[in-house]
Amino acid sequence: MKHHQDEQTYHSKILLFGEYSIIQNSMGLSIPYHSYKGKLAFAPTGDNSLKVRHSRAQLRAFLKYLKQLQKEDALQADIDTRQMEKDLKEGLYFDSDIPQGFGVGSSGALVAAIYSRYARNKYEREKITSADILKLKEALAQMESFFHGKSSGIDPLICYLDLPLLIQSKDNIGTVTLPATKEGKGAIFLIDTGRPGRTQPLVQWFLEKCKQQDFLTLFHEHYIPFNDQCIRDFLKGETKNLFVNLYHVSKFLFENLEPMIPKLFRKSWQKGLETGAYYLKLCGSGGGGFLLGFTQNIDVAREYLRDHQIKIIHTF
Repeated sequence: MKHHQDEQTYHSKILLFGEYSIIQNSMGLSIPYHSYKGKLAFAPTGDNSLKVRHSRAQLRAFLKYLKQLQKEDALQADIDTRQMEKDLKEGLYFDSDIPQGFGVGSSGALVAAIYSRYARNKYEREKITSADILKLKEALAQMESFFHGKSSGIDPLICYLDLPLLIQSKDNIGTVTLPATKEGKGAIFLIDTGRPGRTQPLVQWFLEKCKQQDFLTLFHEHYIPFNDQCIRDFLKGETKNLFVNLYHVSKFLFENLEPMIPKLFRKSWQKGLETGAYYLKLCGSGGGGFLLGFTQNIDVAREYLRDHQIKIIHTF
């Protein structure tokens, strides 16, 4: 049987600023990351590869979750689960090279692809308004919660729109223009920790921690203001101020969110704080996957981090 192959691809994303703090209603800045992508496809007859089997098992479980919500009349997006079930029987899978558990939106891209293909009366990417963005975020958050227990909806939203998003607060999200890439020594880069992280237990750890008033106060007074200022500085191209505020962000994460930083990378993280040659922060929920790095001189940073795999994503 010949199937309609979905030509639309969905790219990975990077949350430059706002990891964990957007749960506490801080600002956030997320950008599409085109090095990885995924799309819905039909496996050729007889293809029983691990990749296809794993994806199909995941999609079957996801479909079950969506149907249960539908049965309870609680599913916000009008998903054509009957067609999705039919396609699954005929070989549907998510053909993706986005690494899972690396904080670059593997489940977000999958949710965006399912929404795009099976939602009736969906929000069209080209015509979406600011008010629609919030409604879409809520619908996608509900869908992505299947993967993480709790989702802000930001990841599938950015994967669906494929545009940089500035999160001013939970109720104020819009697209934004990033500073142009310039040839220079300044860079934002990824470090591959070589192992995936697990989002759900780390988010749960953070939520439990926030029940302690001392930690919550510390987070609101010594993390969120610097996180928010980093975003303003980055968008204005104010590099000097950006690195002053990045220091505080990196230091807070190092001292207070220890479970999120893989042990093998704590020394490198600390070295950055001590030398100022670079600053590291989380990329997504942490615990593994990628770390994000910022430096004013990539040559110097490379020298300090020569034992790690570095991938530059933006220069200035």
